[in-house]
Amino acid sequence: MLSALLLAAGAGPASAAVPSPQVAWLSAAAPADIDRAFAQARSGHKPVLLYWGATWCPPCNQLKATLFNRQDFAALSRSFVAVHVDGDRPGAQKLGQQFKVNGYPTLVLLKPDGAELTRLPGEADAEQVMALLRLGLAGGRPFKAVLADARAGKPLAAAEWRLLAFYSFETDDSQGLAGTDAAGVLAELAPAADKPGSGADAETRTRLWLKAVAASDDGKGLKADEPIRERVRQVLADPAQTRAFADILVNAAPEMVRALGDTPAQRQAFVERFEPALKRLQGDAGLSRGDRMSALISRIDLARIELPRSELNPPLPPALQRELREEVAAADRDISDGYERQAVIPSAAHALQRAGLWPEAESLLLRNLARSPAPYYLMSQLGGQYRKLGRKDEALRWYAQAFDRSQGPATRLQWGAGYLQALVDLAPGDAARIEAVAGQLFAEAAADGGAFYKRSAASMRRVGRSLQTWNQDGSHAVAVKRLQARLDGVCVKVDAAEGRRAACRSLLGAAAAAGAAAPKPAG
Repeated sequence: MLSALLLAAGAGPASAAVPSPQVAWLSAAAPADIDRAFAQARSGHKPVLLYWGATWCPPCNQLKATLFNRQDFAALSRSFVAVHVDGDRPGAQKLGQQFKVNGYPTLVLLKPDGAELTRLPGEADAEQVMALLRLGLAGGRPFKAVLADARAGKPLAAAEWRLLAFYSFETDDSQGLAGTDAAGVLAELAPAADKPGSGADAETRTRLWLKAVAASDDGKGLKADEPIRERVRQVLADPAQTRAFADILVNAAPEMVRALGDTPAQRQAFVERFEPALKRLQGDAGLSRGDRMSALISRIDLARIELPRSELNPPLPPALQRELREEVAAADRDISDGYERQAVIPSAAHALQRAGLWPEAESLLLRNLARSPAPYYLMSQLGGQYRKLGRKDEALRWYAQAFDRSQGPATRLQWGAGYLQALVDLAPGDAARIEAVAGQLFAEAAADGGAFYKRSAASMRRVGRSLQTWNQDGSHAVAVKRLQARLDGVCVKVDAAEGRRAACRSLLGAAAAAGAAAPKPAG
């Protein structure tokens, strides 16, 4: 049965080369591609919209199912040069380094001279993103300049405040923020927008406060006080406001409750206010199915907010479990669009897992292997599920199959790094397999010119950390020395600029690198 599922997997619209056929996307994988795109932008006096994504990525598929397929987006695309960077194209990770993009998806609107106007939020409602695109296309100053003026207390135009309030801080990657943390910046922007004469409208001011609350955790950002709590209560009580800020509420409700409540009683009071608001959004047919599923996941997370995250069998209300089963069954039954399925089914499985409905999550994932353009994503979810349940052999079997089926150089390094870490954690005594998987990853990195850029570099660092952990007591020193020798053959081909070659050589630790580099004794 499993073999049949795997052989059938991979077909479907999400495997298309471009994000949407009705838009004239320029596929970019090298600096020359980018140069051509900006030359076209300058000659046509148009900005550039850069989309960075991957076939397997659920939020990327959400964009394809809700934004890129819209006729008004296609019409609007004639006003900009649309550039698509698939993270698994050769050279794509180097472009990620150039544009400081790391997370999938990232949407960057740039002026023809290359200055960033803004980064658009992939999680926002498609109508809101369309409105933001129109604002950006109307012209304006680069994000860095606008942010600097806002932090300096200077008045901004209402459109500039709006772009700040919708800015994708999650995908900034130290570009506009230049190394400062988003929580701290939002904690500055929210009160600045509230000052008389700031230029920000009421909806923008509220959005900034909500985003500041959502980002404030573990001592970062603002400290919630009664006026902030009351502002959130008013939003949750008003259906129109709840809908306007749905993107924040459905994705960050647990984080907001933790930031707003210092005690279990305070948190529970906000849980009771979030519950009806999220339930309204869950039933809002105007939202995408992915957003409605996110609202349901937030309700589940709020129901278990005082439990340890590791709790496997949370005592959820039977009515909530029943709703979850109905929503998942409807999604699995009714979704026909391949992009939407890849966006929603992983979330549905996660929801079942968070609810402790493990057999149902397993069944959902197995049923969808044959229908997914990226079955390895679902296989990793199965591996993670079995790991949490303590079924180590099954977990490793699925992690191995996920790595084996993964496609694209950056994706293979990412999935391989995950498999290696699972081996080190769950089967540290299987030295032969650990060395073989690490050696395979080094061989694939040697064939990939982008292995030490952006996401791939992060995967390689993860490989190094796993192997250092495995050998922390020195019991696998001989194997690590052999691996270091293989790694040195990779590193000589890595660009020495910005310390990338040195970083490659030190992946397994300074001691291993020094040992491998030391001359062998004569005789």
